[in-house]
Amino acid sequence: MLQDGPELVRVIDNDEGRLHEMKTKLGAQYPRRLETSYKDVREFHEMRQAMEGIDVVFHAAALKHVGIVERDPFQAVRTNVRGTENVLRAATETDVEAVIAVSTDKASNPVSAMGATKLLSERLTVAANESADGRNVRFGCVRFGNVLGTRGSVVPVFVEQIRRGGPITVTDPEMTRFVMRPRDAAEFVVEAFGTTTGGEVVVRKMPAFKLGTLADALREQYASEFGYQPTEIPTRVVGSGPTERYHEKLVSADEVKHAVEERDRFVLFPNDESMPSEADGNALSGEYTSADARRLSKAELLRMLDDVKGKLSTAETVP
Repeated sequence: MLQDGPELVRVIDNDEGRLHEMKTKLGAQYPRRLETSYKDVREFHEMRQAMEGIDVVFHAAALKHVGIVERDPFQAVRTNVRGTENVLRAATETDVEAVIAVSTDKASNPVSAMGATKLLSERLTVAANESADGRNVRFGCVRFGNVLGTRGSVVPVFVEQIRRGGPITVTDPEMTRFVMRPRDAAEFVVEAFGTTTGGEVVVRKMPAFKLGTLADALREQYASEFGYQPTEIPTRVVGSGPTERYHEKLVSADEVKHAVEERDRFVLFPNDESMPSEADGNALSGEYTSADARRLSKAELLRMLDDVKGKLSTAETVP
């Protein structure tokens, strides 16, 4: 984004470590165009202050770890729901032109508290667009699955387990999940700003992997780095929890009637009236799950892992 030459990119976070890391890596290269600020999405006045002089907002703040949110959903509501409300309200009170909120596959027909809060975040964003009352601002969402190698995701957890000599704990080797690289996720979010008119949820078509295939790929790539032979790292099947689906959904059966399929995405519209007239020929025939997506081989996963290997430091793994 910085390479595209914007006048200013303002990054806000309530994690001072990540802000410091970003400023250290990019501050010297973009001293006037990168600004970092410690703020909390839960505080409306901080969001309003952060949006002064900003044209476009990409809202990715969330509590995303399913287990943590399940144990303490109150905090997830404060961040994922009320925090989103703060972002939307602040945008309407400033001169922001567009807000793109980042959502998750777990928001599609949710079975977990985290997914439910993200679905509500989507609904709030769509409602904000419908009630903009002629203001020159539009609101939309993007929805995608796992971003490979991000903090707390399954990849850093597996890498840390390999570092310790195993076992790699897998819920079920045949369980599938969507996946994409961080740079692909970032490009998709920015692209959505240019293609949405307001009120849509744009869903990225994604490949998927089996958890067992991912465990095998990581074992092959990292075992020798930590002084082991791949055959020395066992896998233990632990079974799925009550809030885990065997296959994830990016578009549920209930959403199909307002969904339009495009080359690399699906677009979900809030109602029949908002759907374009030419959409009839592109209607989605059924829900889109990780069981239906193109399945990545171990070799393909290894190539993707090579792209993010530098991000999988010990600082990114669980203690």
